[in-house]
Amino acid sequence: MNRRNFFQKAGVATAALGAFGVQSCTNVPKLYGDKNFYINKGYYAIPKLKLSTDRIIKETVGLRPFRESGPRIEKSMLGNKILVHNYGHGGSGWSLSWGTGNMARNLVMSTGKKKIALLGCGTVGIATATLLQESGCEVTIYAKDVPPNVTSNLATGTWSPSSRVCAHDKATPEFQKIWEEACRFSFKRMQMSLGLNDIVSWGDEYAVRKERPKPGEGRGGGSEVFEIEGLAPHWKELSPKDHPFNAELVRRRSNMIFNIPSYLNFHLNNFLLRGGKLKIHEIKKLEDIDALKEPVVVNCLGLGAKTLFNDDELYPISGQLACLVPQTEINYKLSTKGAYFITRKDGIYLGGNGIENSYDTTPNRALSEQWVHTLSELMKDMKG
Repeated sequence: MNRRNFFQKAGVATAALGAFGVQSCTNVPKLYGDKNFYINKGYYAIPKLKLSTDRIIKETVGLRPFRESGPRIEKSMLGNKILVHNYGHGGSGWSLSWGTGNMARNLVMSTGKKKIALLGCGTVGIATATLLQESGCEVTIYAKDVPPNVTSNLATGTWSPSSRVCAHDKATPEFQKIWEEACRFSFKRMQMSLGLNDIVSWGDEYAVRKERPKPGEGRGGGSEVFEIEGLAPHWKELSPKDHPFNAELVRRRSNMIFNIPSYLNFHLNNFLLRGGKLKIHEIKKLEDIDALKEPVVVNCLGLGAKTLFNDDELYPISGQLACLVPQTEINYKLSTKGAYFITRKDGIYLGGNGIENSYDTTPNRALSEQWVHTLSELMKDMKG
């Protein structure tokens, strides 16, 4: 090749690239509002969710074990057996599991016994068993089923420590003190799981309303009762320049998300690797508890405790979820009037209902389609 021709062509190409670069810079949109939001996040960090009924890959209905006075955390006797109860968390079981587990651990340790039987293999049971193990106890979990065949697998998996944790008229100062202690312990413990295969992660959460709610209009979908000032990031209302939604009210905060399948497997496997035991054994009657060899029994059966211990205060609140195909670019949670979605590693979960005293675990397809429609309308109107 002629060297002169080569450099002439290279010079033309460089000039063309330079001109393109100048032109590109002149078309950069001007940034308004919260500059840090645009630089670090911006519209392109809020991609649109792909919504259609053919993207639904499964539908489930979970039963939250709700007690109006709040979770039962106490010690009692059953013949010669010492019973420690830890159940009835409503919609706050995932969030409070470590905190109430710690309270149950303290009750167990006060007995001086080290051989412990624990009933139940959901998130509350696994957390409690782990804490007891860390305190030097020999723990055997007795369970009818193990993950993924447990109620904990059917939860949304987000930090919501006061979601249906008790009835509003039963939210006494005494119980609030118990709740706050459990909440703070759980929050601290959850931070220890950050970075462990993404079993716990932080992400942005948006609350979007087409129209501003009227003063005193309803409560949150989870019937939140309590709040701790300064424990987690607060909601911040965004100006129209700082979000892509066509809505009068948009708020944002950071919140924790639990990737349920990997979370349960991780902690259960760790429990077993450290010498814990697991036996598939259904407890149907009190005589089955009396037959266990361990002198102390920790009851983390959730809704299963209703019949076994004649707890008339305990009843289910059913909640349906529709799971969409995972969408890797979606990294946020969103709630709007009538529906919400939460992003997990195993899919995008849609929800928005809660039915008291319902044992029906049959999914309602029409409800899932309604959520798809509601969220589709919101996504359709997004800018950017």
